[in-house]
Amino acid sequence: MNNHAYHINDIFINHDEMNISRYDETFLINSAKRRCAATGCSSFEDYLELLEDSELERMTFYDSLQIGYSSFFRNPLTFYTLEKIVLPELIAETKNNQSRDLRIWSAACAAGQEAYSIAMLIEEQKVCNDSKCNCLIFGTDKDEEQIKLALKGQYARHALDNISLYQLDKWFVKYNNTYHIKQELKEKISFSVFDLFNKQYCCPPASIFGHFDIIFCVNLLFYYKEKFRKIILDKIEAVMTEKGFLITGETERDILMKHHFKEIYPQSAIFRKY
Repeated sequence: MNNHAYHINDIFINHDEMNISRYDETFLINSAKRRCAATGCSSFEDYLELLEDSELERMTFYDSLQIGYSSFFRNPLTFYTLEKIVLPELIAETKNNQSRDLRIWSAACAAGQEAYSIAMLIEEQKVCNDSKCNCLIFGTDKDEEQIKLALKGQYARHALDNISLYQLDKWFVKYNNTYHIKQELKEKISFSVFDLFNKQYCCPPASIFGHFDIIFCVNLLFYYKEKFRKIILDKIEAVMTEKGFLITGETERDILMKHHFKEIYPQSAIFRKY
C-alpha cells in the first residue's frame, strides 16, 4: 500500500463510523491532495498532521469521499442504445408475457437523475410500442440526504442540459427558477436508502426479490479496492435475470471485463455476464 494511503487509513482505524478501508488508494490520495489545497497546508505531510489532530477535518475529509454526483441522461450513447435497442426488446418481451414485470434498479442513484431518466425513456417507449407493460423502478443510495433530494425531484435549470424540450414540457413543472418532476413520473419510482455493502440484503428490501432486467451501477466501482468491487459485482450478479443488463461508467470497462462481463454494444457501457 502507498505509505500516504496507509497513513490515512491508520488515522481512521479507530473511527468505525468512518470506514475508509474500502476505498481505492489513488482515490484516497487524490481526495487528500484536494483537501490539502483547500486547507492551505504547505505540504502533504502537514495536511496528514491536521487530519490526525482535527476531528472536524476528519469529518470533512470523510464527507468528501462520499460519491453523490449524477446527471440526467449522463452518458448519451448509453441512453441512446437503451432507447433504440435494449428497451424495445425488453418491453416487447414483457408485452408478450403479461404476468412479467420489467424490473430496473438504479443502485447508486444520488439525487435521482438516473432513475428519472430511465423512467422517462420507458414511458416514451411504451407509447411508441403501444404497450401497457408494468415497469418497477427502484432507486437507492446509501446517503439519506441524497434520497431526500430524489424524492423531492427538484432541479435547477443548468442540471437539465441533457433534457429535450419535449421531455422538459412533458415531465417537469417550473416554479420560479426550479424545475419539479411531475407526480405521475415520481410514482413510477421507489426510492430508498440502501448500502451496497449491506450484509443482510443483496438488493433493496422494497424490491422483495430482485430479479432485475437492468441494473445501473455507474461510476462507482473505480472508487473501491478490488475485493470490494467484487463484493458489489457478486451482489449485482445474484439479483440479475439470466439475460439481465448491467450499466456502468465508460471508465469502468476494464473492471467489468476482469469479472467476466461482456460489453454487448461497442462503447455503450452496457454489459452482460458470460
